[in-house]
Amino acid sequence: MNNQYQELDKVATQIRKDIVEMINAAGSGHPGGSLSSADILAALYFEKMNVDPKNPKLENRDKFILSKGHAAPVLYSTLARKGYFSPEELPKLRKMGSMLQGHPDMKGIPGVEMSTGSLGQGFSTSVGMALASKLDKIGNRIYVLLGDGEINEGLVWEAAMAAAHYKLDNLTAILDFNGLQIDGKNEDVMGTSPVDEKWRSFGWNVITIDGHNFEEIINAFNEAEKTEGKPTIVIARTIKGKGVSFMEDEASWHGTAPNDEDKEKALKELGGEM
Repeated sequence: MNNQYQELDKVATQIRKDIVEMINAAGSGHPGGSLSSADILAALYFEKMNVDPKNPKLENRDKFILSKGHAAPVLYSTLARKGYFSPEELPKLRKMGSMLQGHPDMKGIPGVEMSTGSLGQGFSTSVGMALASKLDKIGNRIYVLLGDGEINEGLVWEAAMAAAHYKLDNLTAILDFNGLQIDGKNEDVMGTSPVDEKWRSFGWNVITIDGHNFEEIINAFNEAEKTEGKPTIVIARTIKGKGVSFMEDEASWHGTAPNDEDKEKALKELGGEM
């Protein structure tokens, strides 16, 4: 790995450890799609985005929306490791009285920009945020992460059409394209291929990358920032369950919590306890 990205790799590995620990402690949650998007969030929060954990409501901050809200563990770990709140909160995921609910809560969790969970709604909101930022001339960027199963939802395409119509070049969507959803392979459940051509036909700038390659991830975000007159979608080809061999490319780990034995095996592969 390029030395430039070794620190990001360490952050992403820590995020993956947190995900395994959190979901094991909760006894429920969604490890597959959380693990597949860890590199993307590490790159955004620790390299690209203009954010300040000490001032989470900074007016000109960049904003990230987790449209696939069921992957909340990856966002919670990222926010904690960035300094929005203590990592000691992470094992409280889905526990009574914890601020870390099963889906992101913008009212109770520092750094969460939008409460999400109903698929497609976070993406629609991100389009509204990008339009508002344009109208107010704030000069920030809006990033939103979608799941590839999520784009089965019709409102995603309505929002995509609106984003292109309003020339929202301050909006970057990232598609966590791991090929699987809760019921199996995307192409068996509801085929969306060719994904790149569909987004391009809706008026978007389309970039396809390896979603686990930091150089490609950062370069894609840089290209999106330079693109004028249209929104950008980064189609990030990823592996569901990335980093844990027995979870990789297995739809059964979409929403299954690892038991204690699974946790120990996973953490060993990832380099030990937190």
